[in-house]
Amino acid sequence: MFSLITSLWTDQKLRFGSAKARLAAVEELAQQYDPATVEPLIFALKDKSPEVRTVAARALVRYSTTQSVEPLMAILRDTSPLARAAAAETLGRLGDLRAIPPLVDLLRDADLVVRGIAVRSLIRLGWKPENASDRVLQILATGQLHQLVAMGPEGVGHLLDTLRNGTLNKQLTAGRALARVNDHRVKPAMLSALNKSIPALRVVALGFLEDKADPETFDQIKPLMQDKDASVRGAAVEAATKCGGRRAVPMLLKRLKDSSWDVRRAAAKSLGVLRDASAVDGLCQTVQDPDRDVREAAIAALREMADARAIQYLVLALLDQESTVRSAALATLYRINRNWMETGSAHEALPKIKAALYHDDYWVSNAATKLLQQMNVDVAGLQNQGADVKPAMKSGPSPTYALFAELLFDRDRDLRMAAAILLGRLGEKSAAPILTTASRDADFTVRQAASSALALLK
Repeated sequence: MFSLITSLWTDQKLRFGSAKARLAAVEELAQQYDPATVEPLIFALKDKSPEVRTVAARALVRYSTTQSVEPLMAILRDTSPLARAAAAETLGRLGDLRAIPPLVDLLRDADLVVRGIAVRSLIRLGWKPENASDRVLQILATGQLHQLVAMGPEGVGHLLDTLRNGTLNKQLTAGRALARVNDHRVKPAMLSALNKSIPALRVVALGFLEDKADPETFDQIKPLMQDKDASVRGAAVEAATKCGGRRAVPMLLKRLKDSSWDVRRAAAKSLGVLRDASAVDGLCQTVQDPDRDVREAAIAALREMADARAIQYLVLALLDQESTVRSAALATLYRINRNWMETGSAHEALPKIKAALYHDDYWVSNAATKLLQQMNVDVAGLQNQGADVKPAMKSGPSPTYALFAELLFDRDRDLRMAAAILLGRLGEKSAAPILTTASRDADFTVRQAASSALALLK
């Protein structure tokens, strides 16, 4: 029981104690289950410390008394969001219907948490919106903004207001809801949203504009293909393709060199959709992209174009370390020309294919063997040429040496590395100068292979 002495001592602390002492006193009261604590807790609702007021408001939930309802309703206007939330929660649990009007007013509160608690308390009290305005307040408070769509033009208007002036999270939620709305006011709002600070909202706006495929929006979409956020750039690539058509090709070609593999892949896919012949060279270069998915996307795009200029690059893609890339390249070659292995473009790739016979990766060397056989090249003879041969048996640089020496300066790192290894195996002393040059290559693996080859020549 809450004794008289304890009551007097607590009263003294609540009136004259420090903020710390007052908070301790209220917390002590909150642990009691004695109706005698109701009055001191109500007194504490007027304390100058928001922490004290909050704890007192929470503690009063234990007592089903009408005595605390009006003091708690006053706290709904408190300067502290925590105190307002605590009072709203307690009023909902006390079940006094007098709290409904001030709780409805609380649905306009600036604090999201306070609004959410006010809605829950109103539901406990059996409140239902009496008009459209109250329904809007309820939806805004719960954050279920998509429900505004069902309210027609009025609901869409509130969503548009939220998109313009709401908190960052509310703007994003409103944007997602509006993306499913067919209303003439939405398009200008989405164009404006392209300049919002939230990347996810810019992506939502771009998705909306992509669905509309309106050519008039292309000029406003185009700058976002250089956005600092990769997800926005990727969405802009797709929207620009739909809205700009072939006007987007120059920008899409630039995105083939984007720092994000996802953006590069999206750009390659889009170029395949557009089938513009001016993109063939860029896509051919992308067949050598570091990322497997990007290489596959570029090959798929070249399949759509069926341009013979791609044959040489696709033949080399048959040596890719990834089986899925090799398969895609083969299918594309047959789409372009069923007799691709007999074309001049395919034979221009022979030096690199021959060098790949000695690649460290089994799958690459195996693919090279099969490819040369398919092209009716004497693989056994080439392999004999590449075998270790004593220097005394050679009267001068072999044709194989000349081939590998040329490849030592190829732009393909793997080919440079393979050429360095094979020059070491050939054992020709005359290779020392070019291997010395290669030992200063920009790529570490090439430098290492050249240094190892030089060691074999000594």
